[in-house]
Amino acid sequence: MYAIVETGGKQYRVRPGDTIAVERLTAAAGEAFDLGRVLLVAGDGAETRIGAPAVDGAAVRAEVVEHVRGQKIIVFRYKSKVRYRRKTGHRQSLTHVRITDIMLDGASVADARSSAATPAPAEAEVITATEVTATDMPSSAGESGPPPEDVAEESAPAEAEATKE
Repeated sequence: MYAIVETGGKQYRVRPGDTIAVERLTAAAGEAFDLGRVLLVAGDGAETRIGAPAVDGAAVRAEVVEHVRGQKIIVFRYKSKVRYRRKTGHRQSLTHVRITDIMLDGASVADARSSAATPAPAEAEVITATEVTATDMPSSAGESGPPPEDVAEESAPAEAEATKE
């Protein structure tokens, strides 16, 4: 289940558990709030609900993780032949937000549909370093190592003739 929400003049595609960076919000760190402007709710074989402009009765629950400043952007203005140069910078204030739930008409749709639609994940097979050897892995063209068996057999008679001369 996913939703498209709008905040800070930008749109984000979110799922429960996602962490996104949005324009600075007034909520304090650790505080939960609702993103009320939900433009679309879809996924998991459910009926897609598209808003005009927003989906009625839809909200996305989120919690503030932290407030941060974005990466510095350098703005350099230059005009040729008139010795005009101005260098300034900017750092945007951001808020990291963790999406906790997607709500439709006051009920959580993300938890019910996602747990019923997707089975529990199977345990992944873990390969340790002792199980994989150098001979099991294919060698690339530039690597040195033992030659393949068929090449070693072809080169052996040629080496024997060269030593006889």
